[in-house]
Amino acid sequence: MNIILFGPPGAGKGTQSTLLKGQLGMTHISTGDLFRENIKKKTPLGQEAQKYLDNGKLVPDTVTIAMVEDVVKGLSQKDFVLDGFPRTRQQAEALEGLLKKNSLVLGRAVFLDVPQEKLMRRLTGRRVCEKCGENYHVDSKQPQNQGVCDKCGGKLVQRPDDREEVIATRLKAYEDSTQPLREYYRGKGQYVEVDGVGSTEQVFARIQKAVS
Repeated sequence: MNIILFGPPGAGKGTQSTLLKGQLGMTHISTGDLFRENIKKKTPLGQEAQKYLDNGKLVPDTVTIAMVEDVVKGLSQKDFVLDGFPRTRQQAEALEGLLKKNSLVLGRAVFLDVPQEKLMRRLTGRRVCEKCGENYHVDSKQPQNQGVCDKCGGKLVQRPDDREEVIATRLKAYEDSTQPLREYYRGKGQYVEVDGVGSTEQVFARIQKAVS
């Protein structure tokens, strides 16, 4: 079954998508990874995206959809999970056209539901080494010595975009943009909501049940 996995920042989409790839053999399609890969390889689509990014502009949906299509048209019958895309109704409609064009069908749109206070704790608790970039968390992944990276001894810092006031703005923007998307998939009978609170294994079991 082909699925979309979406949810607010900090909901655990990347972690769960990796499990779906590893345990169910699905192809994990992350638009963030596609951007980085195309830009790194300097593909025509990557160069097109870079032009917008260099000017501080959003990359048009047409470029993103084209990157996704490059992947899905080569999958044959292998199931895929789209991680964090689409984010708007317009993108969802474009994705539907892409899938029809390639004789593919979407099975479920899975929304990871996590209360805002828990998202806040997850996101504001992140710390990163300013030297090597290793990630830590004040709750779930603490260094051996407080404020010091285990790998290189660098200083652990909180990124500016992980501060509470920034996170609150991001979460509000996400909710505003994706509510129409949730209604879109509800109308198609493809929407399913999964409780994203609990251990990684517990959440994964819920996703498996939702898409089985």
